Amino acid sequence: MIKLVRTILLMAAIVVFAACGKKEAEVETIVIGHKNYTEARVLGQLFAVMIEDNTGYNTDVRELGGTQIAYEALKTGDISLYPEYSGTVYGALLGESGMKDPDEVYNHVKEKLKENDNLDFLNPLGYNNTYTLAVRPETAEKYNLKTFSDIAENAGDLVIGATMEFLEREDGMLGLKKTYPGMEFKDEKGLDGGLRYTAIKDGKTDVADAFSTDGKLITYNLVILEDDKNFFPPYYVAPLLNGEFAASHPEVVAALEKLAGQISEDEMQQLNYRADEEGLPARVVAEEFLKERGLIK
Repeated sequence: MIKLVRTILLMAAIVVFAACGKKEAEVETIVIGHKNYTEARVLGQLFAVMIEDNTGYNTDVRELGGTQIAYEALKTGDISLYPEYSGTVYGALLGESGMKDPDEVYNHVKEKLKENDNLDFLNPLGYNNTYTLAVRPETAEKYNLKTFSDIAENAGDLVIGATMEFLEREDGMLGLKKTYPGMEFKDEKGLDGGLRYTAIKDGKTDVADAFSTDGKLITYNLVILEDDKNFFPPYYVAPLLNGEFAASHPEVVAALEKLAGQISEDEMQQLNYRADEEGLPARVVAEEFLKERGLIK
């Protein structure tokens, strides 16, 4: 009798453990993609932490290459979502130009993404990570530089160090020259993304292309100039989701929408600085920010 009871208890335990294991195995893992630079890594982790904290899902955050790779992975369902910028969709994915109003650009690309590829562009996180030009403080003071127009008036005395992509793109240096007549620099040096900051710090160049939320702007104490003719389109970031995934996972959409309007340009710059210059893992940077903002426990 005792042996029978032990056998029954053993079988019951096996059933319980098997059920728990099955339940654990059935927890869905949401695949989040991001591009291959600091801000994208931080954003990917922000999305992951919000999803994990607000739903019962696990996440798998994957670093991809550039815009086209991430976009194709989203359309095919290899990833379920990734952070994207309104200006990137507008210029690089749709191949359009002309619009400058942030809301018009966002609403336009949101509509086109849904219409063309059944993708859902959620509400923006709040900040605009647009292209800009940056100079050392002493250069700004010497030439009284505050705007792109000021740069155009003094370009003949200055050397720009920028990425080759920026120098060769119509929505980069080529277009700037048309919008700001006189923006013909003494020399244009094509540099790796990181090296352009070293070059301007060492005085080998005078002007650098940059993103307005780049943490290295803090590191090197550079002055951001105003695009006074609004050449660059707005680059408002938002979660971009596969449409079928979004429809079947409303709780994920709800979790990500809590991030809408929560991050300013200065705050994103600080997050990038912490990850890029202080060397903190992107996951830690994301968790600490969300806790401070009261978005997670």
